[in-house]
Amino acid sequence: MDSSSDFLRDMTALLPTLRAFGRSLCSNATLADDLVQETMMKAWNCRERFQPGSNMKAWLLTILRNRYYSELRHRKFEVEDPDDIYASSLSVQPEYEAQSELEALGRALKELPAEQREALLLVSAGGLSYREAAEMCKCAVGTIKSRIARGRDQLVELLELDDRSAPLALAAAGANSSRRGLKRLSAY
Repeated sequence: MDSSSDFLRDMTALLPTLRAFGRSLCSNATLADDLVQETMMKAWNCRERFQPGSNMKAWLLTILRNRYYSELRHRKFEVEDPDDIYASSLSVQPEYEAQSELEALGRALKELPAEQREALLLVSAGGLSYREAAEMCKCAVGTIKSRIARGRDQLVELLELDDRSAPLALAAAGANSSRRGLKRLSAY
């Protein structure tokens, strides 16, 4: 008889034990059967790792147990929503909302005077220091700070934000920038 046939026969003989153990772990016959099936598939795919002469029952039970705890770890990050009640309570999908806000920010930035827009983008989105931006614009550091402050205030008005949400809106402008730029942006 072929060794694969022997392996399959020995695995199949342990199905009742695996089912009983699976049900004792998860207290749900359907989930237990799924767990047993996944265990059998994994064992079959990894059969070359099984040491002939060792305890197949212990090996299979270990695979089942590890799979069960692995699923538990993943499930704690999931929200069960079988009837889509939670999903339907969301008025706007988050990705669409973020895209919409980013587009509004882009339009508002275009309305700023060129000097303010340039200063905001160089420091906030570009991650340059005030000094580096001032050198690039050939003006004083204080002028850059002033342009950023005025530009920020005008963005808050254009986007109809309160002062506390302004850093969030401005951070969207620097979403692809360095951490230094975003950190500096949130200081405003």
